[in-house]
Amino acid sequence: MNQLGYYLLIFALASAVYAIFISVLGVRQKREDLIRSGERGALAVTGLLTLAVILLLHALLTHDFQNEYVASYSNRDLPIGYTFTALWGGQKGSLLFWGWLLSLYSGLVIFINRKRNRDLLPYVVAVLMSVNAFFILLNVVLANPFETLPFLPADGQGLNPILQHPAMAIHPPMLYLGFVGFTVPFAFAIAALLVGSVGSSWLVTIRRWTLVPWLFLGTGLLLGGRWAYVELGWGGYWGWDPVENAGFMPWLTATAFFHSIMIQERKPILRVWNMVLILLTFTLSIFGTFITRSGIISSVHTFTESSIGPFFLIFLLAIVLFSAFALGRRWKDLRSQEHLDSFTSRETGFLFNNLLLLTAAFAIFLGTVYPVISEAVTDTKITVGPPWFNFIMVPIGLILLLLTGVGPLLAWRRTSGRILRKHFSIPLITALIGGSLLFFLGFVRHFYALISFSIILFVTATIVSEFTRGARARRHATGEILPKALYKLTLKNKRRYGGYIVHMAIVLLFVGFTGSAFNQKVEGTLMPGESLHLGKYRLEYEKPYRSRDDNKMSVAVRLRVYREGEEVGRLIPQRYFYWMQEQPTTEVALRSTLKEDLYVVLAGLTENEEATLQVYLNPLVSFIWIGGIVNILGTLIAILPTRRPKRRVIFERERKEKESLAKETEVRELIEV
Repeated sequence: MNQLGYYLLIFALASAVYAIFISVLGVRQKREDLIRSGERGALAVTGLLTLAVILLLHALLTHDFQNEYVASYSNRDLPIGYTFTALWGGQKGSLLFWGWLLSLYSGLVIFINRKRNRDLLPYVVAVLMSVNAFFILLNVVLANPFETLPFLPADGQGLNPILQHPAMAIHPPMLYLGFVGFTVPFAFAIAALLVGSVGSSWLVTIRRWTLVPWLFLGTGLLLGGRWAYVELGWGGYWGWDPVENAGFMPWLTATAFFHSIMIQERKPILRVWNMVLILLTFTLSIFGTFITRSGIISSVHTFTESSIGPFFLIFLLAIVLFSAFALGRRWKDLRSQEHLDSFTSRETGFLFNNLLLLTAAFAIFLGTVYPVISEAVTDTKITVGPPWFNFIMVPIGLILLLLTGVGPLLAWRRTSGRILRKHFSIPLITALIGGSLLFFLGFVRHFYALISFSIILFVTATIVSEFTRGARARRHATGEILPKALYKLTLKNKRRYGGYIVHMAIVLLFVGFTGSAFNQKVEGTLMPGESLHLGKYRLEYEKPYRSRDDNKMSVAVRLRVYREGEEVGRLIPQRYFYWMQEQPTTEVALRSTLKEDLYVVLAGLTENEEATLQVYLNPLVSFIWIGGIVNILGTLIAILPTRRPKRRVIFERERKEKESLAKETEVRELIEV
């Protein structure tokens, strides 16, 4: 079975290479039969990699410890749910999983575009298969997941204990679906550059192809934060870890892309900018994969250093050079002679939004790679910690949050003074009154927290006013009751109001982020019967528990929790020690409410029952997880299909752009003559 799995990888690699060359040959010779053959080659890759994944899963589920990967990342005691997660728990399996997901994306692209985008599709298939071929080649040459051992172990080493958490069963696939998914818009962008179709039609095609991986990546980042919060026992959910940063950077550039294409859809400007953004997003996705696979940057998320790193670096450089070449070929066609009409316009607001998002991505990139740069220059690795990132990112984040509220209040092209006064009055008054009350009543005195809550009130007021104004107008026109008018309004303008819901999710996230300014912590060593105080809480240590089985040893303590003298429940923080991996893990105890989280870590338990506890009081953290759910809802609404006439309008605009470009070219040639 392992031999069969390896042969499937070889056949998949051959099919990918065939699809690349036959697709390019087909478009060069204008032969539809060759183009279709290239598509079938790509579909063959999907089928072959699917069979390879099934074989590896079969090996994991049947405990085929002759397979080196199975022996390294599973054992007989591993629950069946986590046996599935072992598929991507190690480097070899994760590379196979990456390639398989890309093959599924490729198959879906071919199916959806079987009757449209025929001029772009051959190059799209070639680009998709080029990326897929690289990952399959890694599996074939350097990281074979079907490698066998010269002996048969009695049992495997098991999955890393810190990965045995429900969030980790979902978090990596979500990140992969995000990273891999950005290959599709990249392929369409490269195809548009090679064909010369650089107007607006390719944007219509890839908007959802970009929005879907954006959603997956953002959800994956939040799930990773949830896992870190409850599993690592350090009291936080985001530590500016290099791998966290690697996922955050393409999310930022993709966010900039969404805002920027709205300008191009209305006016033929920023075409170079939009092309660069989507190329950069994919490049950063590969860069993130390079970080996790190379081991050159220390992180709790990365795999150990391996020979794969240099190959990823070469591949990354090839992407940058080829993207620059394709972009350079169409530079004149992409440039526009039109400009922004006014400083007080929605276009200008989106442009500032873009610049800040790119600044944030660059700052994160610089902080992430700085240890490598410092080691290369000074032979000393200098790590950039959370204080530096917070110093840079907090002001940028607050300005971005403000622009989230300002943008919808501005009109396209130009906003008159009357409209500015009309739209900004209520949100500004809400923010000023709310911020003043928070300060003078003594609730918030922290500078950045006060600014953040004031901006949150401003943005919330703008979103509510947008929904209210639209629903009232619809009710006046149709006579519908307000809830029905609001529902119909959202469905009729899914992209616009889905975007507003996403903005509301960002507001909720910032509520949770701002709460970290008021975090409290206490640490103490207690004997049974003694108590520890933090804020309005008192934790009384009742008794310890100890147990062991064939897989692990566990220790725990039971705590009685009081709030303002009234008992509100019990918490049981635990620590495990896994025999096979010789690794300890922490299981935090959490009492979570909308207002705050009481977060308890058992740092140690001695033989005489003396327990060392770390207790955190983290306000407003629940709003982060609620914001993640609202973001999913808003994005799904925005993804829903829109009316066809809008697509036709955009294609008509592109036709006019092509005619205008042809005239410009003719005039330029006459001038040269």
